[in-house]
Amino acid sequence: MTDTQVAIVGAGPAGLLLSHLLAMDGIESIVIDSRSRENIEDTVRAGILEHDTVKVLTETAASQRVLEDGIRHDGIELRFAGAGHRIDFAKLVGRGVWLYPQHEVLRDLIATRLAAGQALRFETSATGVDADADVVRVATVDQSGAPGAITAEFVVGADGSRSVVRAFVTGATDSGHFHEYPFAWFGILCEAPPSAPELIYSNSEHGFALISQRSATVQRMYLQCDPDLDPEAMSDAEVWEQFRLRVAPHDLVDGPIFQRDVLRFRSFVSSSLRRGRAALVGDAAHTVPPTGAKGLNLAVADVLVLAPALRALIANGDQALIDGYAEQALARVWKAQHFSWWMTQMLHRQDSADAFGHLRQLGELRSVVDSEAGQRYLAEAYTGWPMPGL
Repeated sequence: MTDTQVAIVGAGPAGLLLSHLLAMDGIESIVIDSRSRENIEDTVRAGILEHDTVKVLTETAASQRVLEDGIRHDGIELRFAGAGHRIDFAKLVGRGVWLYPQHEVLRDLIATRLAAGQALRFETSATGVDADADVVRVATVDQSGAPGAITAEFVVGADGSRSVVRAFVTGATDSGHFHEYPFAWFGILCEAPPSAPELIYSNSEHGFALISQRSATVQRMYLQCDPDLDPEAMSDAEVWEQFRLRVAPHDLVDGPIFQRDVLRFRSFVSSSLRRGRAALVGDAAHTVPPTGAKGLNLAVADVLVLAPALRALIANGDQALIDGYAEQALARVWKAQHFSWWMTQMLHRQDSADAFGHLRQLGELRSVVDSEAGQRYLAEAYTGWPMPGL
């Protein structure tokens, strides 16, 4: 006798969507997370949702707000050598993306799951996993320090880059393929209307800049920076000067900056995504730099592969799909890793003294914008390759 059929460690997009899809198939789960509900819902995070991610959320009734409050974008602007070049997604591939922050996705998923009676245990940490026997055991500790355990038929690690479940699956928390970039993003949130109708990705001699938005009154922007930069090192005036240098001659709408942070750039793919009755999804399985907007969308794609595999295993004892989970998921993961790396190396200044490298980048950017095939590849990858089962 077990406490549930599937134990899910992590109440992020992957864990919550998986519990939602499993429930649609009549499979019970318990979801735990070390964070409080308030922390999960109120930590502001970026969010570009691919076409099929929005389709999954809406067609499974996980979210309707994404269509009401999200902002559809049918293109982006690549800016270099003082000029902007629009990549028209709708024209090139007939798809778009939605600007809808990750924390809003999480609010929708949490509300949907709680309304359905989902067992969500916030402020409960997993301290270890034993999935070698027929019954999986997840050792836990709650906010008071009281130990506990959840028994299940299967465990899924959706618990981020410091995954406890990954340590069981691979034998170590850091076992896998890792690449760290020599730069980071200095990000701000400011009170101002959008500076542009769509995202601007700018390559300049001063470094990369990304001009984005959160709402009609809040902008999210990023500057390429040193990974060790102190977020408070620049005054507001100096920050705006850097943005203007990097997107000139485009005009920016500035406003009071109310949040600053530094986001390091790392790529990681776990050495294994499954061991017996345990599997990894989302950031527990892989991370990508944010340039290609792939993180949350990869998590959704993982779940769309894993959910039917768990249904077949638990309902019918059929192991074929779960045995093929890692191979199928990783095929997309490595495509996304390449796209994220490609966008990153093409847009960021690698070495301020390397004139050849910068001119080569400009040649690469011109090769993209001057070629319909090059634009179509970018549009296809950015809006998302077709997801499993859709």
